[in-house]
This record gives sequence, C-alpha cells and structure tokens, in this order.
Amino acid sequence: MKPKFIISGGGTGGHIYPAIAIADKLKAKFPDAEFLFVGAEDRMEMEKVPQAGYPIKGLWISGLQRSLSLQNLAFPLKLISSLSKSNTILKKFKPDVAIGTGGYASAPLLRMASLKNIPCLIQEQNSYAGITNKWLSGKVQSICVAYEGMDKFFPSEKIRFTGNPVRQDLLDISSKKEEAIKFFNLDKNKKILLVLGGSLGAKKINELIEKSLTLFKQHNLQVIWQCGKYYEDAYKNKGNENVKVLAFLNRMDLAYAAADFIISRAGALSVSELCIVGKPVIFIPSPNVAEDHQTKNALAVTDREAAILIRENELDATFESKFSELISSEEHQKVLSENITKMAKPNATNDIVEEIEKLMNLN
Repeated sequence: MKPKFIISGGGTGGHIYPAIAIADKLKAKFPDAEFLFVGAEDRMEMEKVPQAGYPIKGLWISGLQRSLSLQNLAFPLKLISSLSKSNTILKKFKPDVAIGTGGYASAPLLRMASLKNIPCLIQEQNSYAGITNKWLSGKVQSICVAYEGMDKFFPSEKIRFTGNPVRQDLLDISSKKEEAIKFFNLDKNKKILLVLGGSLGAKKINELIEKSLTLFKQHNLQVIWQCGKYYEDAYKNKGNENVKVLAFLNRMDLAYAAADFIISRAGALSVSELCIVGKPVIFIPSPNVAEDHQTKNALAVTDREAAILIRENELDATFESKFSELISSEEHQKVLSENITKMAKPNATNDIVEEIEKLMNLN
C-alpha cells in the first residue's frame, strides 16, 4: 500500500515552508507516497505549494479579525463550509496521517481528521504558540516544537522537541565563503554585514540601515542589504561597491556564508536558520505580529547570551553603541557564535518524519 499524507499549513511562509520541507523529506523516504496539501483559497500557499510540485485544494477560510469587522460576520459560515469540505477531501483521499504546520486551513482539516481517527501531528514554529495549534493540541497525537518550555501551551506528554525544518543547503556554509564573496562581488579583506528584513521588506530596518551607512563605512564594513520588494525603488540608488542593495536573496546559503555579522527580524524560521549558521546576530523583531511572537522568539535566544536584541523603539537610542561594541569585540562575537550554535537543531526535519512514521504504525 502506498502511504498517503495530507498536509496543511499556510497564510505565511513561516507555515508553508516547513510543510513543504516535511513533504520533501517524506517523499525522499517514501518515493511512492501520495501527497495532498490543503490551504486557504486566497493565500500564498495556493501558489507556493504547486511550485514545489505538490497538489493543493483550497478552503474558504480566514481568521477572526482582532477589531470589530464585517469580515467576522462571515467567519461562522466560512468555518462550517471548511469543515464540510475538509470532510469531503478526507473521505476521498483517505490519508494515513494528517500533518498541520499552522495557519487557518489546518484547523478545520485536522479537526475533521481527528474525528475520523486519522493520526494527526502538528508542528509549531514559534516560541509562543499560534491560536490554531493551541486549539488543535488536545485533538492530535504528536506536537513537534522548536523551543523548550512549550508545555505552557500544549500537553507535555505529546510534545517532541525537534526544532524547525530548515533548508538543507545551510548545513555546510563554512565551505562556501570564497564562492559567496565572488557571487556578491565583494572584497575578501573586509568584513561583511548581512541585513535581512524579509521578502517584503521592513520599513524600520531599512530606515536604520540608510541612516547607518556612514557608521558602517567608519568600521570599514561591506553590506549585503536585502531591502524587500516594496522598498527596492526607494533604496537601490544607495548601492555601491561596498553596499549591495537587493530586493531578494536567491542564494540564502551564499548570503549567510559571506556574512561576518547579521541583522535580522526574528521570525521562527529565520531564528532556526541563524542558529545553524552560527554568526553573531542582532535581532530587531517586528512588533506588528500576533502576540508579539518575534520578540518572544528573540528572547529565547538572547536569554542564553546567544544574540543581541534591540526593539524597534530602542533603535535610535541604542543601535549605534551596541553595534559598535559588537564589531569591536572579537570576544563578544565568539561568545555569541558559540552560544547560538549550541541551540541549532540541524536534524529537525528527520526527527519530525520519524514522529510521522510512528503515527503511521497506529493505523
């Protein structure tokens, strides 16, 4: 019998990419397996999942708005519709295991799967659990997490501390330094700062980098500045031989390999990747996310003296002094690198797949 896996995760890349990574690893282990993804009709998974080579079906579902909104009036109807469609999809596909990585669509799908006694696993990327996974936690068999202390959200007997799935090309970046410097056309004799604001870009980080270009020049630094597609036109004229301004980074492995220091948001997958990369990091979390979870992700690292945290509202007062202190102290850089590397979970995807295999044996 061919194994069948149904997977749901979406809304943002932070839910979609772990779902695809898990599917890819399952496919490598079970080449004849069948896969079906389930997402929210109007969200980015409907594009990204087919690009990765997997079929996907969409549900008419969205989250509740935090403010009073007409959209909330449609929520009960959307939920009933999505539960009904999930039931139909499950009846037809007959999966051996249902896997959820967060996002609106995974709630109705995994709820219906659990009612049909299909073994279920969820994967939580953040240090502060999302509403969907919290709601599902009592109804699934296994919960894979990336941070310790998640028993404040989930039943402790179901928790597996696996880490987050990360791209496999990051596991050996130390051998790619020379290639990376050529790729970005940089000088191997100067230190390199990598700035990551996410694919769309981060307004506050971009403003900070523009304001700090003179500071970076004083420290004789080169900069790879990923400004995001929304800000490319505003900042592309700031580029020169020492400052490479890019909307996207198509070779993240080479960007990480080139870097000596990194400034980054604190999304769950970014944090997991940076633990594996092992370079000194300054986290500037986005304050505009649910439950301020990026700050909580960053604190889980900085509490172990493994990175530096600067909140957006502290940038004007503290960035220059904290950055200059880091650049000037090789000892501080070494401590941060060693401590963040200790937090890495390079085998996360394998460990999650092992949990899925255990659930397959329940059928």
